[in-house]
Formats: sequence, C-alpha cells, structure tokens
Amino acid sequence: MFGKKYNDFLKMVVYQIYPRSFKDANGDGIGDLRGIIEKLDYLKELGINAIWICPCFKSPQADNGYDISDYCDIDPEFGNMEDIKELINEAHNRDIKVLMDLVANHTSSEHKWFKESKKSKNNPYSDYYYWYDEPQTDWQAMWGGSAWEYSNERNQYYLHHYDITMPDLNWDNPKVREEFNKIVDFWSNFGVDGFRCDVIHEISKDLKNNIMSMGPHIHEYINGLFGRPEVEHLFTVGECWVWNEESFCKLTKEERKELSTMFQFQHISFGRDGKYTPKPQSLTELRDILSHWQSVSYKNDLLYTLFTDNHDQPYFISRAGDTKNKRYELATCIATMFYTLRGIPFIYQGQEFGSLASEFDSIDDFRDIGAINYYNDYLEEFGKEKVLQQLNFGSRDNARHPVAWDGSEFNGFSDVEPWIPLSSNNKEINLKKDCESEKSIFKFYKSILKLRKENDEIVYGELKILSRPEDTYWVFERSYNGGKIVVCCNFEEENNIIIPYKNAKLLLSNNIDRKDASNNYSAYEVAIYRI
Repeated sequence: MFGKKYNDFLKMVVYQIYPRSFKDANGDGIGDLRGIIEKLDYLKELGINAIWICPCFKSPQADNGYDISDYCDIDPEFGNMEDIKELINEAHNRDIKVLMDLVANHTSSEHKWFKESKKSKNNPYSDYYYWYDEPQTDWQAMWGGSAWEYSNERNQYYLHHYDITMPDLNWDNPKVREEFNKIVDFWSNFGVDGFRCDVIHEISKDLKNNIMSMGPHIHEYINGLFGRPEVEHLFTVGECWVWNEESFCKLTKEERKELSTMFQFQHISFGRDGKYTPKPQSLTELRDILSHWQSVSYKNDLLYTLFTDNHDQPYFISRAGDTKNKRYELATCIATMFYTLRGIPFIYQGQEFGSLASEFDSIDDFRDIGAINYYNDYLEEFGKEKVLQQLNFGSRDNARHPVAWDGSEFNGFSDVEPWIPLSSNNKEINLKKDCESEKSIFKFYKSILKLRKENDEIVYGELKILSRPEDTYWVFERSYNGGKIVVCCNFEEENNIIIPYKNAKLLLSNNIDRKDASNNYSAYEVAIYRI
C-alpha cells in the first residue's frame, strides 16, 4: 500500500509545457514565462493541478534549453527570476504545483564548469566531466558521429552522448553530486514542488564495461540527490529508458527514496518501425502494453505515469489510427484508455484538442538538431522527398510548433512570426475551432479529468479486466470502497460489446447519441459507467 505522500501524488494531473512554443507574451516570437502566467486560468479550467515546464534556465539554446549554462538563473528569452517567482506564486494561488526540468546528465559547453574543466588537467573542475587521452568506447552520439570529441585546449577527448556542445558530467566525482544537491535545494527553497529528471538513468556509467546508463552507482546517486530529508517532499519523475520490472521497482518504490515515479516508454514505439517509419498497429497492442504495466504497478505498489505525448515525440494520435475521418473519436478513445487507469496523468500542450503532426516541404521549416542532422546524413541516399516524408512523420519538431490557440494569423501564440513555423494544419486544428465543434476533444478532456477528480474509484481503485485478450476492444472495472466503475473502449472495428451489469449508468461517452449500455459500439467509441 502507498503511504500518504504517494496517495496524494495519485491525485496529480500534470500538464507539460514547452515554453518556447506555448505562449509569447512579449512579442518576440518566442514563448515565455509570462505567457504561461497568462494561460494559468485556462489550465485550471482544463482540470490539471500541476505543470511541468521544460528547461527555461540560462542556455545557448543549442538544444532548446536542454544544454544548460546556469541552473540557477532564467534565460532572458523566457524572462527573469522575478517572472518565475510570480509564475510559481500564481500557480500556487490556483492550487497548481510547479515542476521544473532537471538536466543532470550533461551541461552546456558554455557552463562555467566546462569552461574551467577544459583549461587543464589540474584545476578544481578538471574531473567534473569525462576526459581521456583516447576515446574509451565506440559509443555513438544520439544525433550522429562519435560520442567522443577532441578538445584542442585540453588536448584530450571528452564524452558527449548528445551534441558536442553538451558534455556529459562525471557523477563519480562527489563534487558534482554536491553541486546538484545545491541546485535541487535552491529551487526547492524557491517554491518548486518537484522535478522531471532528464535521462537521469544515464548519470551512472561504467566505461570499462561499456555501460552507458544504469551503471553500478545509479541508485546511490539518485537516493543521494532526492532521498535527503529536506527534499523528500518533492515529486520526482524520471525519464528512464529502461524496460524491466526490476529496474522500475528499484528506481521508484516508495521506501527506497529515489524517484517518485518514472516514464515507462514501451508504448511510445506504437505505430512506428523506428523513429522515422510508420508501422500500422491495432490498439489491441497498445491495450496489452498498458495491461502489463498496470499489473506490474499494482503488484509492486508503484506509481505509474499515464502519458502518450511529450516534446520528444510526434503527437501520438498521428500514428495511432484514422485521424482523417475519426480524429475526435480516436483522440478521446486513447485519452480514456490512459486516464481511467491508476497512475498520474500527463498531458502535453496541444494534445488536449487533438493536435497532429505537420507536413512541410523544406528542411528550412525544421529546428530540431536531430532532424537536420538526419536530413544531411541521408539526403543523398534517400532523396529529398523521402527524407522530408520521414521527418514529417518522426521529427521532434512535430510536437514543438506553437500552440494553435485560435485560427488567427499567428494562431494566438504571438503577434509576430514565431521562432518555428506554425503547424501546417493550424487553420483546421486549433483550440478555438475545437471548442466550437459539437465534437470537441478539449471538452471531452475536461469531462474525463473532472470525472477522475470526482470518483475515487478511478484514482485509487483496483483494476479488473473483463474483456478477453482476443477481443478487439477493452472493458475493465475500477473498484474502491464498495464503488465500481466500468470503462469500455472499442477499437478500430464495430463491435457488439456486452457490459456484464444490468444497472450500468452512463457517466461519459464520446458518442453523443449513446444514452445507456446498449451493445453496439462504433470504431473508437468509448463509454464509462457507474455500477
């Protein structure tokens, strides 16, 4: 059973904000902290009670803020320390928690630590990073090329799993661990309620044994960071690309005092064969993945994250089914599949009104460093048309276009041309148009989050699956303190689905004509009943 802290965490509904693309308040084409403040009432209306803000710290912006040059200051593009303080206060006034994005695996090469470290082998910051006379492994960087880069200044190679401007920190050095304790304490004292922890599974490495992540000290280092009494109250969620039950348990069990929870990414590969290639799949496969990890979380008393989208993935529904004819039904079906389970819902900006991937015909429309490198590497082999087709399917930029608040010239995001092109479908898919539609995805999201808030069965209840593995739909019940709710999610084809209770009262459906638990369900139709 969970303790009180984890039971309280189960009540969280988190909205992820990519600040550059959320709302521009000062008219420079870049989203900012004051833009977030302007939209707090909108977020409250949606039904969330926590926001996760992607990095807004000082940065040269080689990777849109994930290359940090000062962890304790705000980048001028986004505002200043007074703005973040006001944002935290205004959020708290609305009972909204604030989570910051902690990037602990690497810094920017412009960070003071690295600038000093590369000067010589004998200075206080010398061992803050991995330095060797020769590359120690054959590791490749995430966006191409060797993970080892030669520094003429120090006459040695340094390790960078990502861009050459993002050197990996050496967490085996206790001074590095002390620095991050100070950073966490700084923001905790400032009023932040927790952290999303970027690729935190990589902070322990074992170069001799070719281990890039989940090294021998991973649990020691995370516990040393977040298990301290003064910060035990913080909510922490790790970006951890690990697939096994044992690691999930060790990283997140409440008594271990490491992470509160972590993102489990097995379902993120749904609908694609590799990053840039589609792969048609049925929602039955998604159902089976969710069923498995729900079982793991119940069996081991783990908090689970309920998410489909984030800033690193194209919008999930773009590859999940028929968005041309059934975008509303598909988006609301997937929301129901996730947000009626036990765990902590995460919603990524734009997801709540059914945003889709874009279609662009020029590499000049892309800002994603990974996409640009891929284009340059494969242009000759595949040709322009094929590579752009792949990028339009799989680039991170697909989730980074400005939020389309309305159908005006710049979608209500800004008064000027934004830092990245607007979504190619922004006139058809924007919040204002969605809210005016009889089939409004936003209104359905509001309803399902309200339902979750008002029914403890959905937050705390036990899970019992009523449908069979061979069924092309999913029916399950959530029960708690004598109450019972049944959720029915139909998939790609029409089905005759029998709800095994006579006294089922309809609470919510994405079919406006459904009045009761009658048996015929159309493609992607969902219904939630109280028994």
